[in-house]
Amino acid sequence: MDGNDPRFAEQTHAERERLAALFAEFGPEQWAAASLCEGWSAREALAHMTMPFRLSPLGFLAGMVRSRFRFDRFADRDARAAAKAMSGRELAELYAANIRHPWRPPGGGQAGALSHDVIHGLDITEPLGLPAPPPERIALVLGSAGPGNFDYFGVDLAGTRLVATDAEATVGEGAPRRMPAKDLLLVVTGRRALADIDDA
Repeated sequence: MDGNDPRFAEQTHAERERLAALFAEFGPEQWAAASLCEGWSAREALAHMTMPFRLSPLGFLAGMVRSRFRFDRFADRDARAAAKAMSGRELAELYAANIRHPWRPPGGGQAGALSHDVIHGLDITEPLGLPAPPPERIALVLGSAGPGNFDYFGVDLAGTRLVATDAEATVGEGAPRRMPAKDLLLVVTGRRALADIDDA
């Protein structure tokens, strides 16, 4: 799937609008709740989502240098520092102010920007029982991923083909396991164990 397809920008903006509306209603308990990103609260996860809006290219490079070019270490330090410096409301307002921001992750293009918002949005909303993105938006994320895109998450799907029941999306090869697109994305990104998913 072409990451330059205009649908990616449209769906990125729509997902940011959807999330911004949810974040605007958060209270202290929701900001303090654990996210699906291990070790991060919802507030810290949102702080990470705002990284592209807060840091200049030079600031990003400086942070990478200080973290010895280990992005995970840099991202963790940045998210914790930003969440400490800014309230949940301030982070939510910053996110809402950048709905149409043109940021694209290096090498990821507009498809990567959509994936970033959808995946980390689920990190925040799923533990709180809040609505997920539309299945078609999640399918767009899944369909844009290349064969090695999900290797980063270390999930072994050997002999299994995950099939979405509510959108056109499949991942892997082998015996089919059917589930909603949301659960499929949570499995391939290591947020949920395949063994915990009931066949649809």
